[in-house]
Amino acid sequence: MTITGFLQKLQHDGNYRGQISHVETIAAREAEYGTLQEPLPDAIARSLAESGIERLYSHQVEAIDAIRRGRNVVVVTGTASGKTLCYNIPVIERLLEDPTAKALYLFPTKALAQDQFKGLVRLAQLEPSLAELVRTGTYDGDTTRHTRRKLRDEGNVILSNPDMLHAGILPYHAKWNRFLKDLKYVGVDEIHTYRGIFGSNVANVLRRLRRACEHYGAEPQFICSSATIANPKELAERLVGEPFEVVDRDGSPRGTKHFVLWNPPYLDSSKMERRSSNVEGHWLMAQLIAEGFQTIAFGRARVVAELIYRYAKDSLRRLKPEYAEKIRSYRGGYLPEERREIERQLFSGELMGVASTNALELGIDVGSLDAAVIVGFPGTIASVWQQAGRAGRASDESLAVLVGYNDPIDQYLMRNGDYFFRQTPENAVVDPENKYILAKHLRCAAFELPLTERDENLFGEMTEPIVNLLEELEDLKELDGRHYWSRAEFPARSVNLRTVSDDTYAIVDVARDNSVIGVVDGVSALELVYPEAIYLHEGETYFVRELDLEQKIAYVEKKEVDYYTQPVLESAIRMGEASESKRWNGSDVFFGDATVTWVTSAFKKIKFYALDSIGWSNLDLPPFHLETKSLWVVPSKGVMDEIRSHGRNPVEGLVGVRNVAISVLPLFSMCDRRDIGGIVDSSNTGSPTMFLYDRFQGGLGFVETGYREVEELLRGCLDLVSACDCEDGCPSCVGLPVLRPPIQQDPDAAGGWPIPDKESARLLLTAMIEH
Repeated sequence: MTITGFLQKLQHDGNYRGQISHVETIAAREAEYGTLQEPLPDAIARSLAESGIERLYSHQVEAIDAIRRGRNVVVVTGTASGKTLCYNIPVIERLLEDPTAKALYLFPTKALAQDQFKGLVRLAQLEPSLAELVRTGTYDGDTTRHTRRKLRDEGNVILSNPDMLHAGILPYHAKWNRFLKDLKYVGVDEIHTYRGIFGSNVANVLRRLRRACEHYGAEPQFICSSATIANPKELAERLVGEPFEVVDRDGSPRGTKHFVLWNPPYLDSSKMERRSSNVEGHWLMAQLIAEGFQTIAFGRARVVAELIYRYAKDSLRRLKPEYAEKIRSYRGGYLPEERREIERQLFSGELMGVASTNALELGIDVGSLDAAVIVGFPGTIASVWQQAGRAGRASDESLAVLVGYNDPIDQYLMRNGDYFFRQTPENAVVDPENKYILAKHLRCAAFELPLTERDENLFGEMTEPIVNLLEELEDLKELDGRHYWSRAEFPARSVNLRTVSDDTYAIVDVARDNSVIGVVDGVSALELVYPEAIYLHEGETYFVRELDLEQKIAYVEKKEVDYYTQPVLESAIRMGEASESKRWNGSDVFFGDATVTWVTSAFKKIKFYALDSIGWSNLDLPPFHLETKSLWVVPSKGVMDEIRSHGRNPVEGLVGVRNVAISVLPLFSMCDRRDIGGIVDSSNTGSPTMFLYDRFQGGLGFVETGYREVEELLRGCLDLVSACDCEDGCPSCVGLPVLRPPIQQDPDAAGGWPIPDKESARLLLTAMIEH
């Protein structure tokens, strides 16, 4: 059966009630090949031929020729377009010319590094001379002490991640001197994931790497790859601090892709509730697999991936029993050996389907898939296309389906298909010279090598004032024009690149001698494995008997139940002392300390296959506190009354302003939208107040910029709202939900935030600016 035939069959199924709201057909594309200016060495050509590659795509040729010319290159092409060869070929070619050469590959996740390691080994082992030449391995937190030492001393292609480079390699660069002095290439994969705070941290780690290499007389080339984003050249140059050439004309073939927007039907004539999106998603997945289409389904949270897997497995037992055991779930929190086995099964074709979180959104090679079912808008246009790109290889026809939740943003996309398909992917923003982030990395850099005036060329013009401040704080000591680290502690240990909790909870099965079946980070633990929760693992239900907060262990036991649980999260903000304040156009504007608090206060039981709550219990868990910096704006009573005089709700307008301000502030403060939070609250000041805060302990200066440029910020908000051609509000202006949802919550059971009234926001902004 063809994909077109499958879609026609769906529309004649008894379960079909007009769910298809839009179909976009993306035309097939023929392969475009190229010819290298100089042919490949025979050994590489033979290895490629053994793997079935006789010719290189045009983008591969363009990248390899540029790398041969000594250029830094960023390759921006589709999923499964052969980006990996763009750095593997030049690296192996250089090793053939100079066996002492070295290469370092950096990946955002350990799983991706493991996957690329297997691909490199496969390529090398197809040719005996290459198998002897390429000495490679992964260097990460799972690598044994013996293997680490062997790789450091003997490896010539090492695969790692920015975290290990930051804390496990650069502080010990003297032990790595033989590797660093011969380092010729640094490959940085999936750079679109390096955005916001994480990307700004990684940019400084890469500058520290360049500094250490220079110390040993090396000047490596950088080879980057990225998914489609709006600004790949700018991002690569901001990350590395050097000029880049962009290779973005994709020469790989692509079959016809049918992209369907699928809106679950209403349950009744009141048109308030829709059929469960998870149920719709699993039904689509099961129907596809039953017809022989290898399928991946994406869920926005771990619980969603588990539910889709459980439901699809039940359906396949009825539809196609032989396929029921050929699907798996995949997500963070599984043990590494479990994830590796699922990846192997998917790549080899043993599995017909997998239900996953965005853990499989990145470029892990999972073989040839026919269809991708995306349950819920994942938050960015770029992520949708990444997930959709997991289906469709070479010239085969493929299908992508975006299933909408019954929340305002998803429903807007379902109603406005043209809006979705004409949107360009988002910009990725980093700010390596953010003074808070840079200060942390200058401390690390001083520990590695004394800081000198030349370091301003690497770290930027903020270097000198920050170094002077660190000297005043007695972190650094100046001697003969150099600044040395003067403390006993190890600075890299206190710098977390990803801004997530370092705490990890083990999930142990009491019925299996307390064997560990999974792990979860400290923040998520309080939303996933609280007492009496149902923990879903590979579709099975486990009852949480106890959560030991001191030992960081969740004790669970398998228990057959007909429900799952969802956390009820309460959040609040408490303003601290304002360090600065001003009167602006009649509104009061403040900048200062604030504490944002989240707590899992209760949980509810949700019946499988339905959205009915069948029970509710309170919880007594410790809150999570974020001590940060906040900007808060209190509109004057006159402004609020003016909005009421137009028959509009000024508080709803303020919520809309909050939403759009989080989209506009990154234009002023060089951060990612996800680095900022916002709350509209009256309990702190007695009047409706908009709070914007940095989502980082201690703050990073993002909202401080907003305070300094509050008029420009709000004028930017008004310009964006006024220019948007929607009537009542949409995701491009006032509609984007920005409150922090429970990390482990099923959007199906939670609903979403309503899109605020656009006109209320426009009137409020106009009144505040012109008052």
